[in-house]
Amino acid sequence: MLCGRSAFAISSLFLMSCVVFAAPIQNTHPEILRDIEYAHPGGTPLYLDASLPRARESAPAVVIVHGGGWVGGDRRASVQPLFKPLSDAGFAWFSISYRLATNVLNFGLAINDVENAVAFVRSHAAEYGVDPNRIALVGESAGGQLAEMAALRAKPESRVSAVVALYAPSDLVTLAKTSDYVPRSIRQSLQGTPWEGIVLAGLGQLSPIDNVRAEMPPFLLVHGTSDRLVPYQQSVDMCARMRKAGANCELYPVEGGGHGVNWWEAYPRLAAPYKKKLVRWLEKQFTKAPAFTS
Repeated sequence: MLCGRSAFAISSLFLMSCVVFAAPIQNTHPEILRDIEYAHPGGTPLYLDASLPRARESAPAVVIVHGGGWVGGDRRASVQPLFKPLSDAGFAWFSISYRLATNVLNFGLAINDVENAVAFVRSHAAEYGVDPNRIALVGESAGGQLAEMAALRAKPESRVSAVVALYAPSDLVTLAKTSDYVPRSIRQSLQGTPWEGIVLAGLGQLSPIDNVRAEMPPFLLVHGTSDRLVPYQQSVDMCARMRKAGANCELYPVEGGGHGVNWWEAYPRLAAPYKKKLVRWLEKQFTKAPAFTS
């Protein structure tokens, strides 16, 4: 026969175990939605994947634009290292596909696709549980250029609170003249031809550095200092041009980093700090984001 104290202790443990097992286990993993059609330009369906916090209470949203030299890349594999830090911060994210410039005549059309993706997220904000006034763009490489230009050209329905551009080609004219990001054969074939001036003028219209304005949203530029594909100087010059125009720009150098978040992922000393910076910077911008009116 148990004494009173022992019986009380066993009873207490039994009751505590009942409470533990009866309590619902909260699912903190985000809800993943795939292959959502967000636009249909010229009969071409465009899709995005979404990650939504379980709480669904006006979460900040990030539209992710992958790179790939405008002719390739993937909305999943190319930007996969960005997903977890954004989800862990409680952000909803939407990673998009867009029209690739496999035909030179299509170069630049993807800017409209990025704008349409932002407008889609805003128009479905209630459905996805996001705050329509707190949407940012995050783009890497060519996707960074597309994100920057989409923010600069934005209509009321596609305006964003902030832009993060990772190793983005912001000056296409200089890049076309100097960098292997544009194949040497193409660069050489243009030199001294009647097409050179026309092509360079067109690239200037698509170059974020030539389209800055004081009222543009704040930019965070993240760039590897050893990037051989898109030189680090591109982001240095872009930030300087923005500041001169009275816009808000911050440059975060990834010391010794080459080109690509997947490349950085192999080196924790590179990957961890930039992710922390990206999340904290976005949190700051979302805190002071203005309310947009259509």
